[in-house]
Amino acid sequence: MDLFTLSMEDKLKKNAPLADRMRPESINEFVGQQHILGEGKFLNRSIKADRIASMIFYGPPGTGKTTLARIIANTTKMSYEKLSAVTSGVKDIREVILRAEENLKLYNKRTILFIDEIHRFNKAQQDALLPFVERGIIILIGATTENPYFEVNKALLSRTMVLVLERLSRQDLKALLDRALGDKNKGLGNHKVEISQEAEDYLLTIAEGDGRTLLNSLEIGVLSTPSDEDGIIYLDLDKIKESIQVKTARYDKGGDEHYDTISAFIKSMRGSDPDATIYWLAKMINAGEDPKFIARRIIIAASEDVGNADPNALTLAIAAFDAVNIIGMPEGRIPLAQAATYVAGAPKSNRAYLAIDKALEDIKIKEIGKVPLHLRSTAYAGATKLGNGKGYKYPHDYKDGYVAQEYMPEEFRGKKYYQPSDYGYEKQIKERLSQLIDKQE
Repeated sequence: MDLFTLSMEDKLKKNAPLADRMRPESINEFVGQQHILGEGKFLNRSIKADRIASMIFYGPPGTGKTTLARIIANTTKMSYEKLSAVTSGVKDIREVILRAEENLKLYNKRTILFIDEIHRFNKAQQDALLPFVERGIIILIGATTENPYFEVNKALLSRTMVLVLERLSRQDLKALLDRALGDKNKGLGNHKVEISQEAEDYLLTIAEGDGRTLLNSLEIGVLSTPSDEDGIIYLDLDKIKESIQVKTARYDKGGDEHYDTISAFIKSMRGSDPDATIYWLAKMINAGEDPKFIARRIIIAASEDVGNADPNALTLAIAAFDAVNIIGMPEGRIPLAQAATYVAGAPKSNRAYLAIDKALEDIKIKEIGKVPLHLRSTAYAGATKLGNGKGYKYPHDYKDGYVAQEYMPEEFRGKKYYQPSDYGYEKQIKERLSQLIDKQE
């Protein structure tokens, strides 16, 4: 670099956002992710031994994925290349591969290729990497906020190790905050900053485990707040709130957060916890989830998990779906909440769900039995000549509207699929069916 370029790089570094300036340069400076970076853990050992394998860092924003790649680059003896899936294409990948092959041939030196937001690469771009990862010409390190099991080709995924990065804990965020306020070289240590306990608590909460959000919000607060006559910048709760954009639930309708949240919603209804049910419902509504999608899930839960223990659950769930269609949002949140809490509070039985799955399994793997003659249709000309309907007993002609006769194919006689539970209305169904069995005997 010439002097002009060096000067420009120095200015860019000084003017970079606080979160970028405060990036740790070694494992010892890194905050969080002790499950993979703690002493004796896999990634810690791999970095110190300079034995890096292909891997994908998967986790929410602001948890250190790119920073970990930089730490590896700073400590490894391998060559290091970086691409962004947002701006790079197959041509860029090929250029990196050529340099990697040259390094391996001439200097017996392997190359680490870091790809940020690897989930944005399409299938062709991911396929272009595959043979070179497989042959060991490059060590691939990918970073993604999206579930790699959805977004990365299975062939490429099978040749990498997925390391999950968790949201930073409150303790981790506090360590970042204190370091930023005290660091005079890269942080805000040259400012006299006092932050109220209430403001600090709010900042740690609103960051939601995202270190970048925490540091950027802190920087905005410090730089936008004038100092008093003693040169002190005092950050109270109002100042911090003004420095942070409106909080929205972390939620991607096309990614794993979507699936995890709807899963929690369904399991809360199934587990008879109306408070948790309402919490996950509120998260989805706040994030802009399709209310019809939510209503459909309630309908499924009403039938699968409540079933005949309370038949009204399905009726109410369908009514909620119709109501959402009629009135739309935001008022649609009310029937959604009504139906979801009803399903959560209702007695539970999955016996109808189990029954149909057992029957379907038999239909798939066993020979399908013939419809008995007495049950066959007599609605067309010539049916009676074939013997259809002969011997059929019309239940309404008998006392209590019941008469014993065989309804199963011969091969399945005696087979039991539906076994009612002892919960809610289904207990009455069980008792009635037992009485009918007694009559047969």
